[in-house]
Amino acid sequence: MASEINQYERDLSGEEISKGLHRAFVGGMWDEIGRLQLDHLLRLGLKPHMRLIDIGCGCLRGGIHLVRHLDPGNYFGLDSNRSLLDAGYSQEITVRNLRNRLPKSNLLHDKNFRVDRFGVNFEFALAFSLFTHLPLNHIKLCLVKLAACMVPRGKFLATFFESPPNHDWTRSRTQNPGGVVTWPDQDPYHYKMSDLNWCIQDQPWRLERLENQDHPRGQIFILFSLAS
Repeated sequence: MASEINQYERDLSGEEISKGLHRAFVGGMWDEIGRLQLDHLLRLGLKPHMRLIDIGCGCLRGGIHLVRHLDPGNYFGLDSNRSLLDAGYSQEITVRNLRNRLPKSNLLHDKNFRVDRFGVNFEFALAFSLFTHLPLNHIKLCLVKLAACMVPRGKFLATFFESPPNHDWTRSRTQNPGGVVTWPDQDPYHYKMSDLNWCIQDQPWRLERLENQDHPRGQIFILFSLAS
C-alpha cells in the first residue's frame, strides 16, 4: 500500500487479467492461502453478521471466501492497486455469482489506509501479506487509521515476516518455509515483535503472537485487539 511498492502498484493489463495472471501477481497459492485466511478468522470468532475490512485485499484471494461466509454487504476491501480490485470483482466475484453479496462500492482504491471512507465501523480487520511490503511507519499509520473505525473489542488479524531474537536484524534472512529472502530496509521486509509493539505505543491496541503458525511461506500470524 505504500508508495515505495513500485512493482505492486503496476496496473495489470486487460489481457493479463483475462489470462488469470492477477492470481500470480499477488503471490499465487490461490486456493491454499485464500482458505487459510478464513480459517484463522473463524478461530478468532468471525460471525456472518459482523463487518470486516480487508486492507490490501488485492484481487480477493481471501475475499471470495469471506464474501461467502459473511452476510451480504458485510465484506469491505481496500487496496492501492485499482487493477487488482477490478480483476477481483470481474474475474473472481462475478464468475462465482457473488455480486449480490458484495456491492462494488464496498471495494475502494486507496493508498493511505482511509478506511473511514466507508462510513461504518468494523468488528474485524485483516491485513494478510501486507505488512511484509510496508515500511514500519506505514504499518503504524495503518494501525492509527484503523483504530478509529473499529468497534470496542474489535480484532485485527495480520501477518509479517519475522526477524527472530537470534537473528541479526540488519542482515537479510531466508524465511522457512517458502525460501523468501527478506530485508531490514527493502521489500519484502522483516521485523521483530518489538518493532510492531513500537507501532502501537500510545494507541488502544494490544498485540499478541498467535499459536497457530501454519502460513506456507513462513509469515507470522499476529492479532491486534482493542480493549474498549
